[in-house]
Amino acid sequence: MINHKLIVRLFGLGVATVAGLGFCSTGAANADAFVPLPGAHLTKTLSDGTVVDITLSGESANINPSMGATPLHRNAWVSGTASVELSGPGVKGGRIAPGYVVGCQVNIAGGGANGGVTGTLDWSDGQNVKPGVGANSGGNLTLGPGQAKSFFLLDLEQADDFGQEIHRIRHQFKGSSGGVSWADETIDLNGCAGYAQARAFVGVEVETANVVTWVTVWGQPFSIG
Repeated sequence: MINHKLIVRLFGLGVATVAGLGFCSTGAANADAFVPLPGAHLTKTLSDGTVVDITLSGESANINPSMGATPLHRNAWVSGTASVELSGPGVKGGRIAPGYVVGCQVNIAGGGANGGVTGTLDWSDGQNVKPGVGANSGGNLTLGPGQAKSFFLLDLEQADDFGQEIHRIRHQFKGSSGGVSWADETIDLNGCAGYAQARAFVGVEVETANVVTWVTVWGQPFSIG
């Protein structure tokens, strides 16, 4: 039996904080397949000259093809680190929103926008994914053939201006750098009778004195059975 515990680590301005997210999953050890992934890197210069450097590193997936003991159920535990560096005059900070696209018998190599990706995400800006109102977190998904869904990893609890509990799917940082690490986050897929894939993305909202924009880096697609 393997116990998997999710650890999400947020860092910005040299300060590390562990968010209290967790879960336990079990499965047959001899059924798991560890898949190292290459991560990704993107550098983009914004219209005001600000340089955005996003790195997805330490990425991997531990795949169990059928924890539910049926061909319709797949499970994977994913890990990685997203880091952002900003340079240029007027840099104020940004927000980091890591997540995954999961598809059932659909091509997600183009970033997941094909095949009718659902979920409260805005795909209007090419391959840059933006959280919509009520964007959901959590990788418990049900998909049929030709379907794909996106979800965010973070579910950060905090109080609003009136003391009420709210949830954020983005980590906010100030200054020129920030990042998020996750370990053994679960992707629990049901209902897919065919080939299934997943792909990481890191959406970053950048704010400077002159520009507020989104930039997205995509990881490599990988099979989850």
